[in-house]
Amino acid sequence: MEPRCPHPSSGGCGHRLGRTRRDQTSAGREHVKIRDRLTKTEARVAPYAFISPFFIVFAIFGLFPLIYTLWVSLHDWSLLAGNQGFVGLDNYRELAQDADFWRALTNTLGIFVLATVPQLVLATVLAQVLNSKLRAKTFWRMGVLLPNVTSVAAVGIIFGLIFARDYGVVNWGLGLVGVGPVDWQGHRWSSWLAISVMVDWRWTGYNALILLASLQAVPKELYEAARIDGASAWRQFWSVTVPMLRPTIIFVSIVATIGGIQLFTEPLLFGAGVNAISGGSTGQFQTVAMYLVQQAFTGQRFGYASTVAWVLFLLVAVFAVINVALLRRIRSVD
Repeated sequence: MEPRCPHPSSGGCGHRLGRTRRDQTSAGREHVKIRDRLTKTEARVAPYAFISPFFIVFAIFGLFPLIYTLWVSLHDWSLLAGNQGFVGLDNYRELAQDADFWRALTNTLGIFVLATVPQLVLATVLAQVLNSKLRAKTFWRMGVLLPNVTSVAAVGIIFGLIFARDYGVVNWGLGLVGVGPVDWQGHRWSSWLAISVMVDWRWTGYNALILLASLQAVPKELYEAARIDGASAWRQFWSVTVPMLRPTIIFVSIVATIGGIQLFTEPLLFGAGVNAISGGSTGQFQTVAMYLVQQAFTGQRFGYASTVAWVLFLLVAVFAVINVALLRRIRSVD
């Protein structure tokens, strides 16, 4: 209810009331403008606010350690004595001439190739089998994941016994066909092969389930059209399945590459003992990751170990880029 004017004949109250209404209307419009402006700002800022936790966590636990490791690699840093001063690129020059590092790099790449390539092929085939009409599908799908959830320490011990020189199951089987016992830990190629089998046993089923999830998203109409056109099962797999799985194959390949280049646990447990970190008596299966830990904690050279860590990071990045470049050449569905 509006207040009555004490002097209605003068017209002053009407003028004041009109001005008050105009002021209120103007203030209301200004409030609406501010609210609209805030709404537009919130709409622009909200997406960044939603994804900011990831970048904050990545900056703290990923980017900062990476930069700090680079800084440490430029110093002579001891585990006990701490920072002994700036040495520039001396650690990198020493690493380039370090025969032990190049041996570890050769071991890493050898095990990586022997483990990763068969692993991806077997995972793709296994995913195709699991996607077919099988009885007890859930049982088989759970079964292929069991190696991955098994304790890696137990896996290392069991495979160490399987590939034992004197009483191992593998040498026993070779003896049945007239082949002499193999010292699986004593030679480079035999140790590479044994470790690769261990890695494939652990990770093939895991990758197969990832590929299976992607397979189930492939439209059935594509296979029906291929069958109508007379395509064989192999032709359907190569011309329909593989192109449709390309993004997932790229993802699995990159993850397998990162894991293969950083391989540490399997070779460490394969050579269990006092000097397990050395990767055998002559370092025949010592990987770059094992060499890094050896330099950091056995040699107490944090600066040099940081140099190895940065080179390892660059190796992972380069191989990931190569994987993407190669897999993009896989034919897509016309």
